[in-house]
Amino acid sequence: MKKSSIFFSITLIFFIAAVGVFVAYLYMVKYDKQKYTQELNERYSIVSRATLYRLISQPINQEFEQELGVYKVKLIKEGKFIKNVLQRGEVLQKISSRIGSSSIYFYDKNNYLLIESLNKKAILLADKAFKPYRQQILYIRFIFGGILLLLMILYLWIIKKIRPIKRIKREIDKFATGDLDINCKMNTDDEIAEVGNAFNHAVGEIKKLNHSRRLFLRNIMHELKTPITKGRISAEMLEDGRQKKRLISVFERLECMLNEFTAIEQVSVDGSHLSKRSYRMIDVIDEAIDLAMANVQNIEATVESDLNIDVDFKLFSIAIKNMIDNGIKYSDDSKIHIFADQNSIDFLSKGNKLPHELSYYTEPFTQGENHNPHSFGLGLYIVDNIVRAHEMKLVYEYKNGYNIFKFNHF
Repeated sequence: MKKSSIFFSITLIFFIAAVGVFVAYLYMVKYDKQKYTQELNERYSIVSRATLYRLISQPINQEFEQELGVYKVKLIKEGKFIKNVLQRGEVLQKISSRIGSSSIYFYDKNNYLLIESLNKKAILLADKAFKPYRQQILYIRFIFGGILLLLMILYLWIIKKIRPIKRIKREIDKFATGDLDINCKMNTDDEIAEVGNAFNHAVGEIKKLNHSRRLFLRNIMHELKTPITKGRISAEMLEDGRQKKRLISVFERLECMLNEFTAIEQVSVDGSHLSKRSYRMIDVIDEAIDLAMANVQNIEATVESDLNIDVDFKLFSIAIKNMIDNGIKYSDDSKIHIFADQNSIDFLSKGNKLPHELSYYTEPFTQGENHNPHSFGLGLYIVDNIVRAHEMKLVYEYKNGYNIFKFNHF
């Protein structure tokens, strides 16, 4: 449990409270024991003084025994028992005065008072009202035990009330990874439930928006694809001339935009749709070269033997295809070098260093100074999204006259 955790804080507070109750219990026991002992001593002191005066002035008779009953003590007459008390009993306290002395004995779970006068008279009294201290302390234990039990119940109740926070955190962590299949719905009426239900509702709305966006994009692309194809065919049937070239150029740009939007729709929703399998790296690169329709003489690929990679074959091929396109179009010698191993996939092309940071070019509709008129600035944006969806990172560096782009594993 983290020290900064609210669960740790609540546990610490209740632990300190429990320790405080226990310390108070010990203090109360000590105080009560002192009070109990003081009360016994005062009572025995009164009995001792009254009995000593009677021993000096009057003989021990029935009337004397009746008077002892007022003090809730009983005269012990059995000699053998008296002997056992004096020999085996524990002397708790002995008090001497000018007319005699008194000793308190504890024997067989009871208190006895031995009183001796100056005229050598002695009697042993049993305390009929004596109750051991353990019996006296029961009510204190009951009170403090009840307090501790109440603290424990309150602690468990509060922990139960805030436990859904952990569930909400787990669902938020899932949401942060792009997983929208979460459920934070709660049936209670407290503030934590309100937060969980609000978050659950927000995710539901996001799912609806994503679904609507995908449906909208797919419908748009489906509806545009047919007229673009028909328009391209119609343009090809015109006589050669400036007008034909313009029309073909327009339809090529529309077709290019449609293809790039298709790739964006595939990678920018949540990434959960990726169909990942293990493929040979060389096969993925060959597919990317075919998609780029580039001259193989302009591409040099060095791939670690038997290198496999877990990817969505179609999307990852598009990412490499875009890197090949960029490398050939913007390099000084129209060539690109590809190096692939277990750690990264590198794309090297000779040319000037990019004037801006990589983040500038990974924004949609961003183009370099020498941009292609048929490009919409979505190449690196699509690459960056595909790479991120595969839990990799697009990195750029410039070294020895080469622009180097890398697909690094996290």
